[in-house]
Amino acid sequence: MNPIPIFAFNPGPITGDGNWTWLVPGSIPTLIDAGTGEGAHLAEVGTALAGADLQQVLVTHGHIDHASGAVALRERFGVTRFRKFPWSERDVKWPVEWTPIGHGDVIRAGDTELVALHTPGHSPDHICFWHESSRTVFCGDLAIKGTSVWIPARLGGNLSAYLDSLERILALNPARMLPAHGPIIDDPVRVLREYIAHRLEREEQVVAALRAGQQTPDAIVAHVYKDLKESLVPLAQESVTAHLLKLQQEGRARFAADAWTMIDA
Repeated sequence: MNPIPIFAFNPGPITGDGNWTWLVPGSIPTLIDAGTGEGAHLAEVGTALAGADLQQVLVTHGHIDHASGAVALRERFGVTRFRKFPWSERDVKWPVEWTPIGHGDVIRAGDTELVALHTPGHSPDHICFWHESSRTVFCGDLAIKGTSVWIPARLGGNLSAYLDSLERILALNPARMLPAHGPIIDDPVRVLREYIAHRLEREEQVVAALRAGQQTPDAIVAHVYKDLKESLVPLAQESVTAHLLKLQQEGRARFAADAWTMIDA
């Protein structure tokens, strides 16, 4: 399997340099992730297809930079088969007919088969696609080399689920991960272990901030994140909120009267 990386041409404060989509060529040409419909992306997809018909689009999750390009792909290439794990309130934003994917589904793509793995956390519908013979994971936004993944707590993100997803992909012992942002991850076991360690370290920092009397996400961000750019503060607040909700779920923290506290404090 030799997937073709295709840049989505959508740089931004959250997307960074922009997304990567992946074309799996062969008897069933398949694009993994839809981008945002940028003309340059559509042109690159056409070039990569080299005259073949785009037969299906598999979407890792319903965030705008991964799913919103579906309509443009349908109009440009006539593709009618769009597949993703359902997220009903989000899927209606992108008006194509979505065929649902379930955990463990085997999907023909190119000249091979991919297994869909539900990996929620970054979003409730997030899935990875596993190619067993090459031990390759199309990992969407599960991991990004050189940085961490945003867990938007108020937009369906869930830190407990995310850590579970990291552990399940780690258990596959993948040889490489093909992400939707950043370079190919050719040392995925190390990266995944570092991701888990980073989240647990951040949790300790949030707990320490609570014990020091910080009771709101913005106060905890100011306590934990030093010299943070103003534009990144809302993202950090979402991440901290995700940690607080995990602590609440575990019975270690409570939220009352607009304040967070440790239960054993």
